[in-house]
Amino acid sequence: MPKYMLIMRGTDETNAAMMASIDEAMAATGRFIEEMIKADVLLAAEGLDDPGRGVVVDFSGEAPVVTDGPYGETRELFGGYFLLEVATKQEAVEWAKRVPAVRGSKIEVRRVAEADEVPPGSESNGRI
Repeated sequence: MPKYMLIMRGTDETNAAMMASIDEAMAATGRFIEEMIKADVLLAAEGLDDPGRGVVVDFSGEAPVVTDGPYGETRELFGGYFLLEVATKQEAVEWAKRVPAVRGSKIEVRRVAEADEVPPGSESNGRI
């Protein structure tokens, strides 16, 4: 059965709104996770730390450049994900529509490629 990742995307504003009611947001997310567990579709779920605590490794130049925090141009931040195993993309979309998200945030739904879908020779050139 295919796997789909529901990628939580927010902005500084939606992250601030979520933090303003973090207890309520965590409780709603816990209930949502329980629903997915009962439906036997959840494989994994993780939230990410504040983007200001991360680093960016930029491969634009000759050598990688590491900078603190997110890109200044970033308007949408990757906040976490749910990894589901469901029969169809539409089923994944239906679960995404139920995520207890803050107004203004987005959920990106992406199918996880199977190992046999990686182009031949990809492993040998260092990219997957």
